[in-house]
Amino acid sequence: MQASSSKALPQVAPRAAAPASAATPQAAVPARRRSLAPLEPVSGRARVLLGLGFFVAFVLVWSVATLGGFVPPTFLASPVTMLKEGWMLFAEFGFIGDVGMTVWRVFGGFLLAAVLAVPLGIAMGTWKAVEAFFEPFVSFCRYLPASAFIPLLILWAGLGEMQKLLVIFIGSFFQIVLMVAVTVGGARRDLVEAAYTLGAKSRGIVARVLIPGAAPGIAETLRLVLGWAWTYVIVAELIGSSSGIGHMITDSQALLNTGQIIFGIIVIGVIGLVSDFAFKALNRRMFAWAAL
Repeated sequence: MQASSSKALPQVAPRAAAPASAATPQAAVPARRRSLAPLEPVSGRARVLLGLGFFVAFVLVWSVATLGGFVPPTFLASPVTMLKEGWMLFAEFGFIGDVGMTVWRVFGGFLLAAVLAVPLGIAMGTWKAVEAFFEPFVSFCRYLPASAFIPLLILWAGLGEMQKLLVIFIGSFFQIVLMVAVTVGGARRDLVEAAYTLGAKSRGIVARVLIPGAAPGIAETLRLVLGWAWTYVIVAELIGSSSGIGHMITDSQALLNTGQIIFGIIVIGVIGLVSDFAFKALNRRMFAWAAL
């Protein structure tokens, strides 16, 4: 009986297999984004070419403005004149010594500020009582321009190297403290609670959770403040200094030598750019896990 009923069922012809292209909906294929779409990354090669392209365009505009006679040489030297004056500075006036002194002042004052500011910033970000005690004064000092302290620092430390280092220290210390405190204080609460759940004590929370989690942000803070330190050292060298790039710029301004002034500014920018790239590479190597 069961066999006869099964024979009575109609025979259904098998359906042809759908092509592979029809199996995938059209909407599932990701559309190709434009190169100028918001937040769309660019390749490393494109980044380098775009960065160099701006410098090339800048030099071209500068050359047209100066070599074409649109700007008097007294106000703006041409790129050719600037390079000649730069070569003269190194060959005849020992400019390499001025560069070395400026680099020493920048890194000396910056390292002194970082060694003292980073632990204080970590303490402020970790313990709210410490933050409540220090934060008003640190915020007050952060808005004071470092150049305003130069007359006092000359009275206290004279015109020697200590005065230059203190200018950079004042300009960097308070910025580092607050930025580090914000970075440490922004730690993920779920990680802290998980560490407590696993039996960690307060000391272990700081050493195993807060500091490792904030380390990439602290390194980025130091990179940014190092760039600000270059502005402070030039201000310190413009007043009461007998060496350094800022001193050379002051002497060149008295002689209306815009070629040497521009060359000194470009040397500062090149050294700052190299140190910035070195800082970035060091941060990527030390905290590779931060990009995951």
